[in-house]
Amino acid sequence: MSSKLAEKGTLLPTTVPETKRRRSSVVRKLHLVPLLLLALALYKYSCIHHFTGNSADLSEEVKQELCPQPKPLSPEKYVDLWESMGKQYETQEFQKKAIDLLSGAVQIPTQSYDQMQPVGVDPRWDAFGPFHDYLLSAFPNVHATLKVTKVNTWGLVYEWEGADETLKPLLLAAHQDVVPVNPETVPEWTHPPWSGEFDGEKIWGRGSSDDKSGLISILTTVESLIANGFQPTRKVVLSFGFDEEASGVYGASYLAKFLEQKYGENTFALIVDEGGDYMVEFGQAYATVGTAEKGYTDVRVSVTSPGGHSSVPPTHTTIGILSALLVHIEGNPATPKLNRGTPMYQKSQCLAAYGADMPKQLRNALVKAEKSDKALRRAEKALFQDRKFKALVGTTHAIDLINGGVKTNALPESAYAVVNHRVATDSSVVEAWSHDTATLQSVAHSFNLSVTAFGKQLTDGSASAYGTLTLADAWGVSLEPAPITPSRGDDAEPFRLLAGTIKSTHNAVRGISGDNNVIVSPGIMSGNTDTRYYWKLTEHIFRYGHNWSGDRGWLSRGAHTVNEVLYLDSYLEMIRFFTTLILNADESTSI
Repeated sequence: MSSKLAEKGTLLPTTVPETKRRRSSVVRKLHLVPLLLLALALYKYSCIHHFTGNSADLSEEVKQELCPQPKPLSPEKYVDLWESMGKQYETQEFQKKAIDLLSGAVQIPTQSYDQMQPVGVDPRWDAFGPFHDYLLSAFPNVHATLKVTKVNTWGLVYEWEGADETLKPLLLAAHQDVVPVNPETVPEWTHPPWSGEFDGEKIWGRGSSDDKSGLISILTTVESLIANGFQPTRKVVLSFGFDEEASGVYGASYLAKFLEQKYGENTFALIVDEGGDYMVEFGQAYATVGTAEKGYTDVRVSVTSPGGHSSVPPTHTTIGILSALLVHIEGNPATPKLNRGTPMYQKSQCLAAYGADMPKQLRNALVKAEKSDKALRRAEKALFQDRKFKALVGTTHAIDLINGGVKTNALPESAYAVVNHRVATDSSVVEAWSHDTATLQSVAHSFNLSVTAFGKQLTDGSASAYGTLTLADAWGVSLEPAPITPSRGDDAEPFRLLAGTIKSTHNAVRGISGDNNVIVSPGIMSGNTDTRYYWKLTEHIFRYGHNWSGDRGWLSRGAHTVNEVLYLDSYLEMIRFFTTLILNADESTSI
C-alpha cells in the first residue's frame, strides 16, 4: 500500500539521491528569480517615481546635470555705478524719458518689403533718413562719444572705444526696420500703428516690440552709461541693420562684411541680437537663449501642361495638378525628431529639471532620455502635443505663395507655388529638398509629368509626358542651419556670463535674491535674425532680448500683426539687462 501511494507521489521516500537533492535546490532558487526581478523593478520604479514626481524632488546634482545653471552675476568693480543706475531707472523722470524715446522711434515708419531693389534704386529706403535724424537728436551723448559709420547708406555701426585693445569686443545688434502694416488692418488697431501711444501700461505701435525696443534699449543704456561717467575697458560695438524683416540682403550682409574687414574672423567675445523667450513655463520663469537658428529655404513648385479653351477642359488643369501636389506636401511633412544635443533637447532637459508643474510621466521620461531611446521617444510624443515646440524641433513647411492662370476662359499653361521651409538645426537644406522631391515624384508620375528637381532631370522628359514638374530654389537665398553656440563645457564662458547677467537682472528688478528664480536655457527662436551673416565674427552668438512676457505669453506682444505692443515693465527691464551685460562683459577676464 505504501509503495502504491509513493508511486502516486503522495508519499516521499525517506532518502533522496544526491543529484536529485541538488536539482531540487536549483529549482527552488530559480523560482525565486522572478520575485527578485519584480522586487528590483519595484525598487527602481519607486526611486524614479519619487525622483521625478516634482522638480523639488530632484537633487541639485541631477538638476545641474540636466540643465547647468551659473549663479547670478552682477558687477563687482562697477557695483556702485550699477546700483545707482538701477535706482535712476526706477524714477518717474527716467521712465517718462524712456517712454518718449521709444514712442518717438515708433512714430517714424521704417517698413522693409520683400524683393526691394538695391539702395539708391528703390525710393522706399529713403524712409530711414528721418529715423537717422531722430536717433541723432535723441541720443546726443552716444553721437558725441561713439564713432558712427554708415554702411550701404542706412546700416549703422557704432564703436565705443575701450581702454584695453587686447580684449575682444562685445557686439550688440538690433534692426531699424519693421514689418509693413497692411492698410486694410489699420481700423483693427486699438491705437494707430504709428502712434507710439502709451496707455499707462503699454507702448503701442509697429516696431514697439520687434525690434525698435531692442535698438532703443541699447542706445538708452549707452546714453545713460556715458551720462554716469562710465568709460569701457572692453570695446563695445553696436550694429543696426535696416532690412532684417526682408532677410538682411542690403543691411546685415553689408554690415557683416564691414566688420569682417575691420576686425577679422572670430574677433568678438560674443554677439547678442534680438530673440529668445523670457516667460513662465510649467510654473517656472525661463529665459530661453537662442544658441542656434534653423535653416531656411523656399522651394518653388512649378507645373506646366497644354493650354487651350476652357470649354474643352482636361480632367485636371495645371492649377488642379498643382493643387494635388500641394495637398500631398501638406499631408506628408518631414518627420520631426527630438535628438540629443540639439538646443531644443537641451531646453526640454531644463524644463524637466526645474518646471514645477511638469507632469510626472513627462519628467520621468526626460530624466531617463539621455540614456534611453524609448524614454526619449515617449518624451518626444508628449512634447509634440505643443504645436510650437514641435515646429521648433523639426523641419516645417508652409505654402505661402501661389500663382496661375491669366483668364477665366483660357486653360493655364503654367502655375506655381512657393513652399517655405524652416530647416531643423540637425538637418540641412539638401535634406529638405530631397524630402520634397521624394514626396512629389509619385504624384507627378500619376499625372504623367516629367520631373526636374533642383537642376537634375529625374525622368526622361519624353514627348509622351503630359506636362512638367519643376522644383527649384525659389530665390537662391537658402540658408543652412546656424552653427550651435556652446552652452556647456570649457568653451561656454560667454553663455555663462550671459546667463548670470539674466539672473542678476531678473533678481534686481524684482528686489529678490536666490540662484534660480529664473532658469536660463539654450533653445532657438522661430525665425532667423541678422546674425545669419555674423557667423564668422564669433562662435558665441546669442539671440536674446530680455523682453519679459511673464505668464502673458510671447504672442501677447502682437509682433508682425495688429496691436503690436510693449509692456513698460518689460522695456525698463531690457534697459537694466543691457546695462548689466555691458558692465559684466567689461569686468570679465574669461571671455
